[in-house]
Order: sequence, then C-alpha cells, then structure tokens
Amino acid sequence: MHHFSISPCLHVPTSLCPPAATGSDEEDDSDASTKPIRSGKKNPASLFQTGGDPPRERKTRKKAPKTAESEEETLETQQKNSNKKGKGKKSKKKEERPLSPVIEVDNLEKFVLSPAPQGVTIKCRVTRDKRGMDRGLYPTHYLHLDNDKKVFLLAGRKRKKSKTSNYLISIDPTDLSRGGENFIGKLRSNLMGTKFTVFDNGANPDRASADWSNVRQELSAVVYETNVLGFKGPRKMTVIIPGMNSDNERVPIRPRNDNDGLLMRWQNKNMDNIIELHNKAPVWNDETQSYVLNFHGRVTHASVKNFQIVHGSDPDYIVMQFGRVADDAFTMDYNYPLCAVQAFAIALSSFDGKLACE
Repeated sequence: MHHFSISPCLHVPTSLCPPAATGSDEEDDSDASTKPIRSGKKNPASLFQTGGDPPRERKTRKKAPKTAESEEETLETQQKNSNKKGKGKKSKKKEERPLSPVIEVDNLEKFVLSPAPQGVTIKCRVTRDKRGMDRGLYPTHYLHLDNDKKVFLLAGRKRKKSKTSNYLISIDPTDLSRGGENFIGKLRSNLMGTKFTVFDNGANPDRASADWSNVRQELSAVVYETNVLGFKGPRKMTVIIPGMNSDNERVPIRPRNDNDGLLMRWQNKNMDNIIELHNKAPVWNDETQSYVLNFHGRVTHASVKNFQIVHGSDPDYIVMQFGRVADDAFTMDYNYPLCAVQAFAIALSSFDGKLACE
C-alpha cells in the first residue's frame, strides 16, 4: 500500500496544538482527507453555470482550447502527498512536486483573463521579492507557470499612498503603474482589511461610455471572517465570483456604484449570476496534533496562509489551492472556472498585513 503524510495547513498555538509525536507520521490511505481532487459527481462545470446574457466584450475572452493533458492531469492530481510533518523538519526523501501540464500562452492578456480549461489544473508558483529600499513593506509578487519553462504570467504590488490596501496587477514584471498599458487588474480592500474586491482594467463608472461597455468588471471578492477571542485556528474565507454562461464565459458584473458590487449583492443575498465558494475546512489530526489538508504533494511548509477553495456542493473539486513551499515561495493551482487574475488576486489578499483575522 502507498503511504503518505498530509501537509499541515497551519500552525496553531501550543495550547491548542501540542508538539507532534515523534516516530512515524505515516497514515493509511483510507484517511478522510485524502480524497482525489476529482470527484465522482456530475461535471463540475455545472456548479458554476448561472445563465446570464452572453458577454458583449471589447476583448475576446473565449475558453482556452481543451488540451491533451486533461486525462493525465486528472491522474496526476491524485498523487498522494509524501511530505512528513515535524517541527520544521523537511521530508527525508526530497520528492519533486507535480508540475503543470504544458500550457501554451500565446496572448498573455487573453490567457490570464480566460477561465482554466475544464479538466486541467493550471499549476503556478508565486514568489515574493522583498529586496530593495521599501520592498520589506511593499514586496512585489510574481506569478509563473510551475513547469520547466517557468513562463511569467503576472506581477502584483501594493500601492503606497492608498488609504486601504490596494494591489496593482500587471502583465509586465517591470511595469507596475496604474496608467501603463500592462495594468490588467487590481485588488482593493476595505478599511478593516477583511474584505477585498478584484477588478479588471476597465474604467471607473464615473468615466463610463454611453453603452457602459468600457466600465471595469468585478472579477471576484474575498471575505475573511474575523477570529474572535484571539482563537488562532484555521481562518475562514468566502470567495464570491461571477457565474458562467452557457458558453463557459464569465457573466460580466459591471457595478454602477459601490452598492451594486459582488460584496453588496452577496451581503444582500442577491445571488443572481454569482457563485459563493469557501475555503475547505482542515481536519484536526490527532497523530500530528495539527490541522491538516491534503495538497497532493504541492505544499511542503505549514502556514496560516495555506488554503483550498471549494464549492459547497462538491468539496472534492478543488477550485483553487495555495500554499507555502519556501520562505518566499508558494504554489498556486487553479481550475475552471477561475482565471489567473482571479486566483492571483485571491492569493495576494492572503498576504495582506492588516488582516484582522490572523
């Protein structure tokens, strides 16, 4: 039988998490949290379809073509995690983490805004660069495909003179300016740093054209539930995204004002054309005395920032996962219906220092 251990998703205080027992951490294959990423339910794409009018877009955002890797990719995501848990110990056998299938990125702007092809997990790596005068406070984050070619996808950096946390996202690693042609999206938080909205590079509603087609779309929103009483257990995330139409394209959400955005619609339980996702709750593991999630070999370091995002109707279909593999390196994997900009912005929200929910 193939043995494996599960990556701890985060550290909790010693009062809640006594030291892990010494000796073997190896678990039986039958552990509840080792289900394969692919579930046996009906096509996961149906979870995200909400109808909506077909988008009238300036830019074409067609679904990426199906790739031949779909079958082999599904098998690959079912590999069990072979990382050992211990106090800062690395696994004895250094195993290569499963890499991304071959993804062709001909048009970068189109690729990062297009949903992942159905049946293919797009595996990426996020690196954090703290070098330079103010990079400690304002590090730049880079997103690359996690494969041999390490294709650059996106860069993100916090804006300095902003009242709230505000990240610019660019398709050029050297140009992180709001006015540049490489600006592709932004992530904006509320004053508390607990709610975030992700926009594309469209215009502010104040500068709308007559038919409103140039106005920015909201691509996602993230809500972190504040942990009361200082309990530092797993933090809870809610992710709100636009639904998909029958052509597997995002339904455009173009709010006319701040009261019409994804967050307000969700708070008012107006769920037309929007989908609610959550982070998968980690399971307490008595043997390792920690909360654990199975990242299938893609995450090697315990961190409060490690998470998996799922739909409540099919918790085995991992829409996105993010986790630490080194001090300033993380893996970020996403599936249909997310695009790279949505997933990267959700990951950036988890870095934010003002989070009142650590």
